[in-house]
Amino acid sequence: MSMINYASREINCKLVYYGPGLGGKTTNLEHIYGKVSPNTRGKMISLATETERTLFFDFLPVDLGTIRGFKTRFHLYTVPGQVYYNASRKLILKGVDGIVFVADSQVERMEANVESMQNLYDNMAEYGYDLTRIPFMIQYNKRDLPNAAPIKDLQAALNPGWPVEEAAQQKVTPDPAHQGEFLVENAGGQWVGRAGYYEAVAIRGDGVFDTLKAVSKMVLKTLS
Repeated sequence: MSMINYASREINCKLVYYGPGLGGKTTNLEHIYGKVSPNTRGKMISLATETERTLFFDFLPVDLGTIRGFKTRFHLYTVPGQVYYNASRKLILKGVDGIVFVADSQVERMEANVESMQNLYDNMAEYGYDLTRIPFMIQYNKRDLPNAAPIKDLQAALNPGWPVEEAAQQKVTPDPAHQGEFLVENAGGQWVGRAGYYEAVAIRGDGVFDTLKAVSKMVLKTLS
């Protein structure tokens, strides 16, 4: 979880971009890295596999303010998409503060999305983390492609919701990004919670910073 550097008066937070291979995780980080000020970012580190790269860099947003006099530095990671790199996936998740699941909207990638989402839940559970209780956003990428699945189908497969059992959480919560949709609602007599989501075309940068800002604000809320 987040670590405090008293010397630099910074709180260091770890964001991990998870999802199936070639879904757009690397594209997200490359776009963010290219847009943030060189004065606020560290060096991008790239670990190459045969088919993918695992990326890492850190940056200090100038527009998020301070928490108790401390600035917040975000460390962004991607994970390798292929199942046989699961040990690396798990290692990168250790100490995570927030997660973005980058789904590939193409219909033929639905099975890979579902497999990767289940893998995320499993790996988080091994650390004793509850994915429904930490900052978590879903990004539906590649929305520009003609074979992109409808959002309702992606939501049904990847974000159907989880039971909300704590009374304090059982209140209708609108989704600020989508009018008429809810993050928490009473469905058929049962309270259900869902992760927030954004549509994206990461190769153009569409939706990339919307997703990042949303999960960053959720992380900051847990620290304040």
